Amino acid sequence: MANVPVSDVDLYTDEARVDPYPIYERLRGQGPVVHLPRYDLYALPRYEQVRTALMDWKTFTSARGVFVDPEMNAQLEGITLCSDPPEHTMLRGVLGRPLRQDRMRDVAPRIEAEADRVVTRLVERGRFDAATELAEHLPMTVVSDLVGLPDRGRAKMLDWAAAIWDVQGPANARFAKAMPSVEEFIAFAVNDAVPGNLDPDGWAAHLYQAADRGELPRDKCPVMMLDYVTPSLDTTILAITNTIALFARHPDQWELLRSDRTLIPHAINESLRLESPVPQFSRVLTEDHEIDGVALPAGSRVALLYGSANRDERHYPDPTRFDITRRPSDHLAFGRGEHVCVGMHLARLEMTALLERLADRVTGFEVVSSTPMINNGLRGLEHLEVIAHTTG
Repeated sequence: MANVPVSDVDLYTDEARVDPYPIYERLRGQGPVVHLPRYDLYALPRYEQVRTALMDWKTFTSARGVFVDPEMNAQLEGITLCSDPPEHTMLRGVLGRPLRQDRMRDVAPRIEAEADRVVTRLVERGRFDAATELAEHLPMTVVSDLVGLPDRGRAKMLDWAAAIWDVQGPANARFAKAMPSVEEFIAFAVNDAVPGNLDPDGWAAHLYQAADRGELPRDKCPVMMLDYVTPSLDTTILAITNTIALFARHPDQWELLRSDRTLIPHAINESLRLESPVPQFSRVLTEDHEIDGVALPAGSRVALLYGSANRDERHYPDPTRFDITRRPSDHLAFGRGEHVCVGMHLARLEMTALLERLADRVTGFEVVSSTPMINNGLRGLEHLEVIAHTTG
């Protein structure tokens, strides 16, 4: 295919995981589709093409896996993330029941009370790690409780989730290091996270209850635990941490938010747009398909670069600027279409609860130090030590 631009860039070096944005900019400049022969991926780096692909599951299938490594894709075929309608509709119908927007009203008081406790404690101390002490708190206290895993599972959730994201990438050193944790999680899901060991009122138990009612095959329940452990933790933790980092670097935007709380939903969207915790997933073409004049054969694996699309200057004016008045509700950090993030309402609820309480007490954030997370499937900060300034 002579008309496809080619790049030998490696999106999985440490440097690229820490700062992929110069690479994304080059790829966007090369065209709407760029072949990455290193992993035989056809990257879509621009907004319009990524959004179009997300809205067309029949052409851009998830059923042949959404990761990079062929073996991992084969192994995970059939999980919610790696399926298409009608199977996907069935699985997601059960999985998403406790995560629907109307159900969030039931968990909101608990999340808000816990947000109040953690913000009060950390702000009084003045200096804290916004990643581990602030951002991890709600997912690890409230959400792990709602999932209802046995205690050993709760203690390991963060390790397992990070490992599962690492195997989203190619079979590199990070991938190899993560595999034992992934295998440990699968064994736990099959052998330990079963009725009798699960909180009967928890989300995990309701999968088995749905299977007993004939709503889904029982053998799907263990792998569906992935969907509660993986998306509910790191992605939200990174999103919260990224948001604090952005406000620390842009004190004028924090002042704006403090003076007008109606900007909180837009601030969340703008943070997710600018620093997308999940920078990419892939799809496979079910038929020969042309993307903006570029012909690709059936079977091509296409990388949807959300992190690049969300900074596409063709779609967002001045895309590198953090502007909470922008209102970018069309960002792609949660995906779009059939596979739009099932936990996005929960993530928004957690982020809103924390921002509201921080805005009540904190006049500004000062970054003391930060450490980037280096992971094949995620992007953000592992640590973010800040000083929270207050009027008192």
